[in-house]
Amino acid sequence: MKNASRHVFFFTIGLVMTAGCASIGGSDMGFSYKNLPVATGSATAGDGHTVTFKGTPLALEGDGVKVGDQLRDAQVAKNDLSPVNIAETKGKVRIISIVPSLDTPVCEQQTHYLSEKNQGIDKNVELITISVDTPFAQGRFAKEAKINNIIFLSDYRGADFGKHYGLLVKDPHILARTVMVVDKDNVIRYLQVTPELAQLPDMDAAFTAARSLASGSS
Repeated sequence: MKNASRHVFFFTIGLVMTAGCASIGGSDMGFSYKNLPVATGSATAGDGHTVTFKGTPLALEGDGVKVGDQLRDAQVAKNDLSPVNIAETKGKVRIISIVPSLDTPVCEQQTHYLSEKNQGIDKNVELITISVDTPFAQGRFAKEAKINNIIFLSDYRGADFGKHYGLLVKDPHILARTVMVVDKDNVIRYLQVTPELAQLPDMDAAFTAARSLASGSS
C-alpha cells in the first residue's frame, strides 16, 4: 500500500508538471489571472529542510541560502544554451523568481505577475526567472506569453543552481518555489521560499523590497 500511495502521489505531480500553458498565457485577450493562494512566511532552504506539495513533505538538497548571503557561483544556461554564472549578473538590483516548471498554472501566474504587475519597476530592476525547464521550453513560453522583460535562465544541466542554493527538491528533481531580491553588490536582501509548492510567493513584497533598494533608500 505504501508503494501504491507513492506511485499515486508522483503520478499527480506528473500531471501538474505537464499541464499546458499556451492556451492561457498566449491568448490575445491577455493572461487570465486566477485567485491562487499566496504563501505567508518562508521555508528554510537547504539539507534537512522540506517544502510540501499539497501537504506532502518533499526534502530539499544543498547548502541553503539566507538573507544577508552573497550570491553563490552556479552555472545556469541562457536561451542559446551558453552557460552563465548567476553570481556574475551583478550591477543592478535583481528580482530572481524561481519556479518548479513554467508548464504549471501556479508557475505561469507567478511569471506573468512578475512581468505584468511590477508597476514599472522593470525600468531599473532586472527581472530573472530560473527553472529546470530547458532553454528551448523557456523560449517557447516567453514567446507564447508575450513576455519580453524577463531574463529566463535554465537549471536543466544537473541543477547546479538548485544544489548551490539549497533549493533543489530532490524528488521529483525540481526547484522550490522562491523569490529573492538581490542588491547591486550581490547581497540577498529579501528571500521567500514558499512552504507549499502549490502557493504563490508574495511578489508584491518582493517588488517593495526591490523598489526600496533601487531608489537607494535601503
